[in-house]
Amino acid sequence: MQLCGIGALFALCISVTLAQTIESVSYDDAYGDGTQSLDTVACSETLESYGYTDFKSLPNFPYIGGASVVTGFDAPACGSCWNLTYGSTTISVLAIDSAGNGFNIALAAMNNLTNNQAMFYGRVNATVTSVDASVCGLGQAPVIPN
Repeated sequence: MQLCGIGALFALCISVTLAQTIESVSYDDAYGDGTQSLDTVACSETLESYGYTDFKSLPNFPYIGGASVVTGFDAPACGSCWNLTYGSTTISVLAIDSAGNGFNIALAAMNNLTNNQAMFYGRVNATVTSVDASVCGLGQAPVIPN
């Protein structure tokens, strides 16, 4: 029985480890423009089907951006939520667009992640974990903004 218990603990540790990856994180000023229409991003139809219209209407704005897991127009990862951890800081980012490598997020979000050093660093490697969409304000029935 002890061996089985140790094996189960080991399996649990592996699953937690596999859920986290190290990804490149950069910023793009465009994601910080709240008036930007969702029609300009890969996840437009998915997000517009919930009633959102522009970036500032998203519940997690300005914690939004592109993610490499969004592989194209209205991909299954559209609207997914991700915890990005750099040093001792963690932010939650809503995937609204595709990105070639890792994550490309709003400048304000990256400044929060890097203690206001986004422009100095340009790009950092962060620990990335997929979390429930409700962490970013989306859920089964998101609140439609006024």
